Amino acid sequence: MTGQALLEVEGLRIDLSVNGRRYPAVQDVSFSIRRGETFGLVGESGCGKSITALALIGLLRNPLSIGGGSIRFHGQELLDLSPGGMRKLRGSRISMIFQEPMTALNPLSPVGRQIAEMFVLHKGANWREAERQAVEALARVRVPAPERRVKDYPHQLSGGMRQRVMIAMALACGPDLLLADEPTTALDVTVQAEILDLIQELSAAQGTAVLMISHDLGLIANMCQNVGVMYAGRLIEQRAADSIFLTPRHPYTQGLVASLPLLGARSKFGRKKLKEIEGVVPPVVAFPPGCRFNPRCHAATDLCRAEDPVVTPLPESGLVRCHYHD
Repeated sequence: MTGQALLEVEGLRIDLSVNGRRYPAVQDVSFSIRRGETFGLVGESGCGKSITALALIGLLRNPLSIGGGSIRFHGQELLDLSPGGMRKLRGSRISMIFQEPMTALNPLSPVGRQIAEMFVLHKGANWREAERQAVEALARVRVPAPERRVKDYPHQLSGGMRQRVMIAMALACGPDLLLADEPTTALDVTVQAEILDLIQELSAAQGTAVLMISHDLGLIANMCQNVGVMYAGRLIEQRAADSIFLTPRHPYTQGLVASLPLLGARSKFGRKKLKEIEGVVPPVVAFPPGCRFNPRCHAATDLCRAEDPVVTPLPESGLVRCHYHD
């Protein structure tokens, strides 16, 4: 990894418009990713991880919109780019593996043509050469009989195969920044390991920066150098991966780590019951006052219910948003 940040996100806000009112779906999110670094983003569904990634690649649609902040890529402010300028970056220098490939792929076009289009648009290849490269791209993600599969439509493929096609498209042009939103969904364990190895090889060989979004904390711990934990649209803890899972500082992070199953863990009554975080993530239109986690936090006080905690730098490097992080 080099010291210079490839991607810098500062004070990002994403607004949700409902009946003429604007609510902060994501607020005050800041992080950076260096070349060759894999940055993990974790949290429950509905915390704002996926829409943060969509904002980075310029794919937010109504009722979501950018409400403020800065997104710099190679020092260039992406929020100032025209739609045409963003299209030139998207797919070539910035790529995304979407969480649901069935909705991301064009159902009316063979998957091979969709991959080949990447080489035509961004590499200037003719269609014959692009189709040959599409076969090679499918082979790299371990699609069997890629020469035949390039002619298939998305509905003819299994969920795992569609996911591999999506990954092949994202990796086709060797992007500088890869946004991976649950990249191993619907893949079996063996193929999952192969895909993660492929992403790591790309990062090591080309210095590709990776934003890895996942619910799998084990995957994040193994793949990422730094980790950000999101809750209710905010980053509530951000630290090195080797410390955040060993000594989590925020009660929410502690709850996520405590909910992991431990091999061989048993109580005197047999299997040890997994811990859980009571309650659910609040909807965007009804975030509670004070700390947004306070209704679910076992350690919440009147201060937590009244005042929003500020971001506090940690001595061992990192950030936490909690009144009682010590």
